[in-house]
Amino acid sequence: MIRILSLIMLLFSSTAFSQTLLVLGDSLSAGYQMPADKSWPTLLPEILAQQSQPTTVINASISGDTSGNGLARLPQLLTQYKPDVVLIELGANDGLRGFAPKILRNNLSQIITLIKKVGSQPLLMQIEIPPNYGKRYTELFSNTYPNLSQSFNVPLLPFFLIDIIVKPQLMMKDGLHPTAEAQPLIAQFMAQQLKPYLNKESVQ
Repeated sequence: MIRILSLIMLLFSSTAFSQTLLVLGDSLSAGYQMPADKSWPTLLPEILAQQSQPTTVINASISGDTSGNGLARLPQLLTQYKPDVVLIELGANDGLRGFAPKILRNNLSQIITLIKKVGSQPLLMQIEIPPNYGKRYTELFSNTYPNLSQSFNVPLLPFFLIDIIVKPQLMMKDGLHPTAEAQPLIAQFMAQQLKPYLNKESVQ
């Protein structure tokens, strides 16, 4: 009887404290040119469960999406999934297309505002682009993220390819996308980065 009660309490606690994480991203999170079950967001729940942070991960990332595309899709996603936490991984395609940094800043500002409005916790990921776009543009682009983090008082997570992109064997031939072999490493990295924000007590 005691064993049965313990199992029931374990199941109840894992369900009661499970959270929903929505990943709003682009091809870097969508599992570009690989099966969806190989992408890092799909691998993440098992790692989080091992950290005693049971989390339902909704991967709402679409290859090619800009910050504007993410903004357009966000209201429906918030209504449908009611996430506790939203990871914003957008901007790479804005940069690669040479969009003005003020467009990126405006779109990300609206995304953060919408997430906060429904009572979810926004997490902003730093995005970096190749340096061949020029020093001025690259700096303006990169600085958009810490500036928004400070203005909106939202956590800024480091770029998840920071240790991957310097290892050619973990990057596709285009030099932009991580390989399938890199996905478990990214998932481990993200689990550590997300750990402080996936406790019920810390979600605002």
